[in-house]
Amino acid sequence: MDVLQLDVSGRPQAWISAREAAVLYATDGIAWTLGRTFRVLRGGIQRATGLQSRIELHPIVAVRGTVPSRAWRQTPAITNAKLFARDRHVCAYCGGRFGPEELTREHIVPVSRGGGDAWMNCITACKPCNGRKGNRLPEEARMALLYLPYMPSLHEDMILRGRRILVDQMEFLLASVPRTSRLHG
Repeated sequence: MDVLQLDVSGRPQAWISAREAAVLYATDGIAWTLGRTFRVLRGGIQRATGLQSRIELHPIVAVRGTVPSRAWRQTPAITNAKLFARDRHVCAYCGGRFGPEELTREHIVPVSRGGGDAWMNCITACKPCNGRKGNRLPEEARMALLYLPYMPSLHEDMILRGRRILVDQMEFLLASVPRTSRLHG
């Protein structure tokens, strides 16, 4: 299970492994934590005290130090897995729910016609609908969009990355996701 790493102000930075989190704990790199301990790592026995060292990992850790503010202005990278998760594996044309192997990244304005490979131009489509639309605009193919694309926020992007997310982590991330997001329903 991964740990959600935040900066000291509470903005998500990354998903890190338990081992990476343990290094932060051991080097006093943790400013604060959230959630219940979900894993305990045990180390060696200290000669002086005879006690075994242990680190209790929390699902959410804030690290000491600062992160440049420009890091939070970046657009989340688009991948098929995140796009399909954003759109809940539902084809934007027929409304069917499909597995990832039956879906495609559909460009509303085809790339060959000047459309970009960006969140606001991409939706999820099943392979038959994508083939039917072809190299046309939806209105040219007489195919209406059932939902509109949107660019995920930083918190949504952390959810869309497809990790197994603990309840404490999901509650933290969803608290900053707009209520209008498809991730809420």
